[in-house]
Amino acid sequence: MLGAAVLTTVTACGAAPEGAAGAAGDGAKAATAASAEDFGGMDALVKAAKEEGALHVIALPPDWANYGELIKTFETKYGIKIESENPDAASADEIAAVKSRKGQKRAPDVLDLGIAFARSGAEEGLFAPYKVEAWDKIPAAQKDEAGRWYNDYGGYVSIGCDAKRIPNCPKTFADLLKPEYKGKVALNGNPTKSGSAFGGVYAAALANKGSFADIQPGIDFFGTLKKSGNFIPVESTPATVEKGETPISIDWDYLNAGYADQFKDKGVDWQVAVPTDGVYAQFYSQAINKEAPHPAAARLWMEYLYSAEGQNLWLKGYARPVLLPAMTADGTADKTFVAKLPAVTGTPAFPASAELDKAKATLAEKWDKAVS
Repeated sequence: MLGAAVLTTVTACGAAPEGAAGAAGDGAKAATAASAEDFGGMDALVKAAKEEGALHVIALPPDWANYGELIKTFETKYGIKIESENPDAASADEIAAVKSRKGQKRAPDVLDLGIAFARSGAEEGLFAPYKVEAWDKIPAAQKDEAGRWYNDYGGYVSIGCDAKRIPNCPKTFADLLKPEYKGKVALNGNPTKSGSAFGGVYAAALANKGSFADIQPGIDFFGTLKKSGNFIPVESTPATVEKGETPISIDWDYLNAGYADQFKDKGVDWQVAVPTDGVYAQFYSQAINKEAPHPAAARLWMEYLYSAEGQNLWLKGYARPVLLPAMTADGTADKTFVAKLPAVTGTPAFPASAELDKAKATLAEKWDKAVS
């Protein structure tokens, strides 16, 4: 799914749409604007975006990090219709759509990408440089210096557990090996395709003497979990969680925390723990299609996401927005939402691009054999 940072190339989503996009006059100006100042300020940007009237997006599930409320609020605030297509698509699908729909009206205007895709897309020249007004508040390590992509929200690998079905919910990766969890443990997808599942294997590696440069111990961990019968080949989703088919699910903490709210009234006591023996965090990134059919709306969407309002809506969805440190300092972070974030012990670190590439290659080569 969305930002679920699929890590291998998959088939492009959807059929090629009808109609061609054309940027002329103010549209051409918008397509090269690198900041709100290039429009003449935020008011002019809002005016140009309203005149375009639409924003086309794919791969934005409404139940992922509160994207549903983000979309509705943007539409209401600016009177701009968001055309949301194929919400369960993956990062690879977004990149494929940018390429296959070049010059067409239904090409994606903006993208929410796993970091590996953000970096590779920038290298391919697919994104328009644009720096939001909050640019200077985004930590240097979380953005492309040229403004072609920047991180937006993220979270930690966590263990979700249905406490009504599991008497003693696991808190660590070591716990997951216990016989009492036979046939109970699932991942959110295949780690060769899903960013969240990839994060689960990376975290398992860190919990078993691995490192960002060595994901093999994580693969071995799941191989052991498979042999013990604890790991099940069911990809956890909101539906499998609700039905009890995946009573223990390794997933991002903001998704697991969201399930706790979502299914509370349906008799599911979903508890969330960030494992202390494998602390792994990851952010997703935003980018603007270099040939966005709605270039002004694309830039206004970016300004909205990185406003205090947009960042707090992610926070409301249990995701940790990239501006949270700055917003905590200036008092604009919603303290109620901050207080509800799953507890974390330790400080996150992030793999380098070369380490990510190596881990992806190792998974592609060895994952299927390890869990077959």
